[in-house]
Amino acid sequence: MSRIGIKPVVVNDGVTVTVEPTSITAKGPLGELSIALPHGISVTQKDNKMTVARLSDAKQYRALHGTVRNLLHNIITGVSTGFTKKLELVGIGYRAAIEGNDLVLQVGYTHPVRMTIPEGLQAKVEKNVITVTGADKQRLGQFCAEVRQVRKPEPYKGKGIRYQGEHVRMKQGKAMKAAA
Repeated sequence: MSRIGIKPVVVNDGVTVTVEPTSITAKGPLGELSIALPHGISVTQKDNKMTVARLSDAKQYRALHGTVRNLLHNIITGVSTGFTKKLELVGIGYRAAIEGNDLVLQVGYTHPVRMTIPEGLQAKVEKNVITVTGADKQRLGQFCAEVRQVRKPEPYKGKGIRYQGEHVRMKQGKAMKAAA
């Protein structure tokens, strides 16, 4: 049995969940999200708890059991409390700004890099920290990964865009190797 798949998902107050044979929709204070149910996976709702069951113990159903449960948990959490990720800009002259619906990054290139903030996400900039919030965890993670990809942290000086709390493994430079 899947350790994650058998855990029930608790539906928070203020969230309404609609279960259909092929999809699940959750509505809450932060919006509406839905996921598609794959064949062989069923979801039942009793009071404020939802359980995920699979058709059989075949490998394909076992693989989807925990995944569907976590996707269900993510949409319920997303519409009730939302998700947040923070990115840090490390480097002299590196800065970010919000202009309309665009995130403008100046990270050492000859031109500023403009990125459109996806619908459903909000971004704000304070000093050298970009805070991105939203209800859809997948869209949030994808946008943050694309922002980080503009200037990944490099291993010699540590300059670049990184997640807050991310540890960048530093390498020795040529001068340090020659001195040793």
